[in-house]
Amino acid sequence: MKNMKVITLTAGAGSLILASAVSADFQGLSYDVSTNANGTTVQVFVELEAGDQLNAVYGDADNSLLIEAEGGSFYQNAFGNHSVSGMNPALFGVFPSLLNDSFVTIGLETNVGNAMLDIGIDWTSFNAGGSIWTDNGSWFATPDDAQVYEIDGKIMIMQLTMDEAESFSFEINLQGKNGSDGENWTILGEQIGLPAPGAIALLGLAGLAARRRRK
Repeated sequence: MKNMKVITLTAGAGSLILASAVSADFQGLSYDVSTNANGTTVQVFVELEAGDQLNAVYGDADNSLLIEAEGGSFYQNAFGNHSVSGMNPALFGVFPSLLNDSFVTIGLETNVGNAMLDIGIDWTSFNAGGSIWTDNGSWFATPDDAQVYEIDGKIMIMQLTMDEAESFSFEINLQGKNGSDGENWTILGEQIGLPAPGAIALLGLAGLAARRRRK
């Protein structure tokens, strides 16, 4: 795995990533797992308290972002995209495998009502089934966008469908806003290493504990 490093974002997203942050209502990560004709699909959620927001998933010069399926690849549908913007529900009936596409998101599973943007990430590798890495990039939505709010205590940040990879791992950084006081929070180095997709499905993964350090 590469050295973990993350963000000197340019105008537009830079204001979302702050140099200091307060204690977060962050509760950890959870996962929904299913199997299908394209592999094993893992949806990753950030667990938050009522009224909280998740505004950005990012990497910067001090804490990079890395998501990879070692020894395998992520499924990419021809009609999808690297983000939830490619999840057009009008196409699901015609191309049902699009439902298994791998993509990043803030809160949504389809592009309906989506206002999420991304900046500073080269998606070439991911769009070809490879990893996502950045030390100066983010996918994000603003505090004015409805999709940043938790629903039932969680908010989705990615869907990844994998073939028989040797393992799946990531290290990410998160920023959001507390519902209780409106203060921004940051979580650095949230990371997880998961077994091969087949083993994940057998385990019925529902939220492995993750290691983290707070800014």
